[in-house]
Amino acid sequence: MKKIDLNQIDTLPGKRLHKGDTFSFRCYPGITCFNRCCRNLNLFLYPYDVIRLKDCLGITSARFLDHYVDVVLRPGSYFPEVLLRMADNAEKTCPFLTETGCSVYPDRPDTCRTFPVEHGLAYDDRGRAEQVHFFRPPDFCLGQHETQAWTTDTWADDQEAKRYNRMTTEWAGVRGLFQNNPWGAEGPEGPKAKMAFMAAYNMDQFKDFVFNSSFLRRYKVRKELQRKCRRSDAELLKLGYDWIRFCLWGMKPTLFRIR
Repeated sequence: MKKIDLNQIDTLPGKRLHKGDTFSFRCYPGITCFNRCCRNLNLFLYPYDVIRLKDCLGITSARFLDHYVDVVLRPGSYFPEVLLRMADNAEKTCPFLTETGCSVYPDRPDTCRTFPVEHGLAYDDRGRAEQVHFFRPPDFCLGQHETQAWTTDTWADDQEAKRYNRMTTEWAGVRGLFQNNPWGAEGPEGPKAKMAFMAAYNMDQFKDFVFNSSFLRRYKVRKELQRKCRRSDAELLKLGYDWIRFCLWGMKPTLFRIR
């Protein structure tokens, strides 16, 4: 989720959608451009996206990251971007695209779920976040000329996107902390960086770290939360966010405490 500069918001591409504003859109197999948007993408994957996709495919986090992801650390950045790796074919299609459509549709990523709406976070002078939305279909998209009308709220309901949006917004808050360098002499590929990436993107490894290391001897985690984290990677991810904030920036944790 992008960070939006309020001073430049009017210069951004697309039509800004305020609460209650409507846009027209419909996508369906019979439309001429069907699946054309699933090609040659820079599609960012957020931590909850990875959980849903690896569970849908029935594979581990590590296998998903190895086979389906490009991890890119850009110059001047302190945490890598995670992008879906396109298929090795002439059109560079999404690896989950089939002749009949998306093979992971019930677990498709947040970006796909909210398309053709893009969203970001704008912060005021007090650091308070506001989610902002832009209607931005590509020129070839014929769905924007359909008559069915939506608001951002009804579209999110229809696409079952609200939980994704919440999880992505929470991650954006953590990701935003990496504007400052937390690594020191270790650099962005040292042990702390690998730990932070694990706590965000590799829930199988993070679960092993929490339950099979000295973690629970050093930190108090409520029994009920432990049970939730064993059953649900989404709950475990929230603990991962808390751990990153505490471990790298010394922020007071809300889901555990030092014994």
